[in-house]
Amino acid sequence: MIPEHQNHVVTTIETIPPETITASPTLLQRIKKVFNRELLLTLALGQVLSLLICGIGLTSKYLADDFHANTPVFQSFLNYILLFLVYTTTLAVRQGEENLLAILKRRWWKYMILGLIDIEANYLVIKAYQYTTLTSVQLLDCFVIPVVLLLSWFFLLVRYKAVHFVGVGVCLLGMGCMVGADVLVGRQQGLGDHKLLGDLLVLAGATLYGISNVCEEFIVKNLSRVEFLGMMGLFGSFFSGIQLAIMEHKELLKVAWDWQIGFLYIGFSACMFGLYSFMPVVIKRTSATAVNLSLLTADLYSLFCGLFLFQYKFSGLYLLSFFIIVLGLVLYSSSSTYVAQDPRVYKQFRNAGAPTTETPAVGPMEPSVTYTSLGQEVEEEPRIRVA
Repeated sequence: MIPEHQNHVVTTIETIPPETITASPTLLQRIKKVFNRELLLTLALGQVLSLLICGIGLTSKYLADDFHANTPVFQSFLNYILLFLVYTTTLAVRQGEENLLAILKRRWWKYMILGLIDIEANYLVIKAYQYTTLTSVQLLDCFVIPVVLLLSWFFLLVRYKAVHFVGVGVCLLGMGCMVGADVLVGRQQGLGDHKLLGDLLVLAGATLYGISNVCEEFIVKNLSRVEFLGMMGLFGSFFSGIQLAIMEHKELLKVAWDWQIGFLYIGFSACMFGLYSFMPVVIKRTSATAVNLSLLTADLYSLFCGLFLFQYKFSGLYLLSFFIIVLGLVLYSSSSTYVAQDPRVYKQFRNAGAPTTETPAVGPMEPSVTYTSLGQEVEEEPRIRVA
């Protein structure tokens, strides 16, 4: 019997059958939950992108060092032409709202700006190698990661947890370890004649890369991968062709063409086309941040190839840096990020003239969608409810 002075509030607890209550997961179960098939596949896809960048770097080095073919704009132009032939023509034969002309009517100027950003990002980073050291390029190129984090936070409304920042920090630590190994073994550091100019070029290129990657993530997750690549092929080939005619036509005439140079240009174009075609697939599955963290291992793959091709010196720190970067990737991918989904964000890139339904503002926006690099998370219902 409840005493009279305690009869004001009665709390009832709705219980569930004992057989439905599960024990807390053990450490082994937690590890298996993290290292599942989806995580391993995500890591593997990121390393495929790194290997493609390794191929791009090796073919560029052979062209520049062995054949004195310094034609970065022409090499990018070949890639944009391939994108045009495959993806722009695909858009041209489609019907309805996904047709090339329909897309251009709605969003042509946005893709034009994005195409210019993509072209100049490639050009600035490659140009920086002429002025600053290899170490500076490797370190400052990591600036793309905080750029992507900030742009994703403010424009894609991605919200991160502490483990994501720890993962990013561990990846950057691994990158610093690799640069330290370069210094210890005396790896060729470049000329560095105008170091400040070169460093500024790298920072500008990394910033443009970050903008391009975040825009790419938005487009492939909300519009279409083929639309993004088709528009890059259209505007990229147009503007890089103009830049080629103005800045690089004399260098192109100096190239001593033979089958070896042709083979290297074909190899470079194949790797670059594969990178552009495959990256949207990985970004759609993960995020722009996760992809850029994965690409930190590309320099290590180039180094491992250089041990055999260019007689680079080996250091155990290279292996250590590789495992540190992979550990950072595992930490970043082990937990989900979520998106504070404001419907107004998704009107920024779409047709402003399309009919839209206004959403009444009822208090502050709450996070409503859970993203993860491994898919979507469904939150469990609480087992005990207090009425």
